[in-house]
Amino acid sequence: QVQLVESGGGLAQPGESLRLSCTASGGILSIDRMGYYRQAPGKRLELVAEATSDTITNYADSVKGRFTISRNNSQNTVYLQLNSLKPEDTAVYKCNAIGTLVTHQPFTSWAQGTQVTVSS
Repeated sequence: QVQLVESGGGLAQPGESLRLSCTASGGILSIDRMGYYRQAPGKRLELVAEATSDTITNYADSVKGRFTISRNNSQNTVYLQLNSLKPEDTAVYKCNAIGTLVTHQPFTSWAQGTQVTVSS
């Protein structure tokens, strides 16, 4: 069973930076997409950023130019650099991975989530 382990997050002041990372493990053959979603209180889950195995990236309009996603395919790890943080970035950030197991079955896996709070 695929497991996603997140690190990073925490409390930051407006304008500051944080870095999130997420590593996948457990019978993985390949990961097609790996990225982060977020959910703020009372709001829907939304895509923040994702990266494909071909390093194609996709960002929510609200984070373009401020957040950067990158992948280390050999380590099944994704990084999300959050710069110029705003209070509206406050949310639980959840890592997601979609790929194929060594058994050639597809998988979709979610991490538990890490809190990012932006406040002065």
